[in-house]
Amino acid sequence: MQPQRDLRGLWLLLLSWFLLLFEVARAGRLVVSCPAACLCASNILSCSKQQLPNVPHTLPSYTALLDLSHNNLSRLRAEWTPTRLPHLHSLLLSHNHLNFISSEAFSPVPNLRYLDLSSNQLRTLDESLFSGLQALEVLLLYNNHIMAVDRSAFEDVVQLQKLYLSQNHISRFPVELCGLPKLTLLDLSSNKLKSLPLSNLQKLPAWFKNGLYLHNNPLHCDCELYQLFSHWQYRQLSSVVDFQEDLYCMSSKQLHNVFNLNCSEYKERAWEAHLGDTLTIHCDTKQQGMTKVWVTPSNERVLDVVANSTVTMFENGSLQIKGVQVEDGGVYTCYAMGETFNETLSVELKVYNFTLHGHHDTLNTAYTTLVGCILSVVLVLIYLYLTPCRCWCRGVEKPSSHQGDSLSSSMLSTTPNHDPMAGGDKDDGFDRRVAFLEPAGPGQGQNGKLKPGNTLPVPEATGKGQRRMSDPESVSSVFSDTPIVV
Repeated sequence: MQPQRDLRGLWLLLLSWFLLLFEVARAGRLVVSCPAACLCASNILSCSKQQLPNVPHTLPSYTALLDLSHNNLSRLRAEWTPTRLPHLHSLLLSHNHLNFISSEAFSPVPNLRYLDLSSNQLRTLDESLFSGLQALEVLLLYNNHIMAVDRSAFEDVVQLQKLYLSQNHISRFPVELCGLPKLTLLDLSSNKLKSLPLSNLQKLPAWFKNGLYLHNNPLHCDCELYQLFSHWQYRQLSSVVDFQEDLYCMSSKQLHNVFNLNCSEYKERAWEAHLGDTLTIHCDTKQQGMTKVWVTPSNERVLDVVANSTVTMFENGSLQIKGVQVEDGGVYTCYAMGETFNETLSVELKVYNFTLHGHHDTLNTAYTTLVGCILSVVLVLIYLYLTPCRCWCRGVEKPSSHQGDSLSSSMLSTTPNHDPMAGGDKDDGFDRRVAFLEPAGPGQGQNGKLKPGNTLPVPEATGKGQRRMSDPESVSSVFSDTPIVV
């Protein structure tokens, strides 16, 4: 029994020594976990203004806030901390000399929500630089030397709410940032922006435009820019109202205030619709998550979706009108109520008393017009080139035997002709000749008349029956209806 009791005592002694060593090690780790150059308060580590060239390696894993601002850090590599910091939610690296950040530098801090990289020497935001920070909400990058922002630098940063990029050298408006679902503040002031994607900015909701700061940029002066900022001023958006004097544009190498441009005064446009249309009116408020109530022109409240109703309201506060009629026109008012302020929006609806042709109707009308024009042209061509001509149906006439005149003669005789050379008395017989004038020949005048001075050829004959017709009286007598007997 004695050996068993001694063995049991030995095990108890070893267990006690093990527990004691564990407690000592745990206490020792707590003592050495706070770096010598830092000030530790619970889970907060302040290592600011220590002229540190590198990040301290002995960082406790429970650190929630790490302040490394105002030091001499120049590069943030992937291995800047050997231990993973899953509880770190705020990292301050401002006022250093950072000019390089590895794309894997934020892998040890996946739950980071606040990151301050302001007042450094960063020049580019490379591809997928912040894509691993899916919990990031606030990012400060102002007062750097950033010239280029990669389109995928902020990919998958779906929780980002505030992004400060002012006082840099950015010349391209990062349109891809407008797609971040929770971004409510984007500061691009004091950069090198010369143009803006006006069509994209006009489509943004008011709560996004309320936090889009574009002042102190050398924007190109034009009336479209004036209309954009005038609309924001009309809506009392903070990004314009708070910095109205700093909204400049460049023209002829001179700075001008946008609101001093010689452009037509901005007027809020009314919504336009036609009979039978279906349209959706948005209650475009400056803050998200507001309770919205619509009031129709007839002073009726629309609270929510109502079955079998032409006017309905969706959960997001939008108002839909089906089968628009003339009596639906007027001013619709949206009353929005939030935690910090209330907002009232009025939308005027103008209804035209006719239906608008659809796309297919317009297309059919165009085709009908085109076919009509083609048929008209074909008929004109048929009329011009295929009309029956009397001349084409006539046979080919034999050419005249005379090249000069077209007067031909024929001999009509009631008795046989007598040859004057046959002997006998000349007066005993006579010849009768009839001359007909045909409307042809070079000697013919206008309307079939012979020109004066032309000689009509007559068949030659000897004796008394021969007569020359060369005087005008003889020529005019040829056109008599009575045959001329010679």
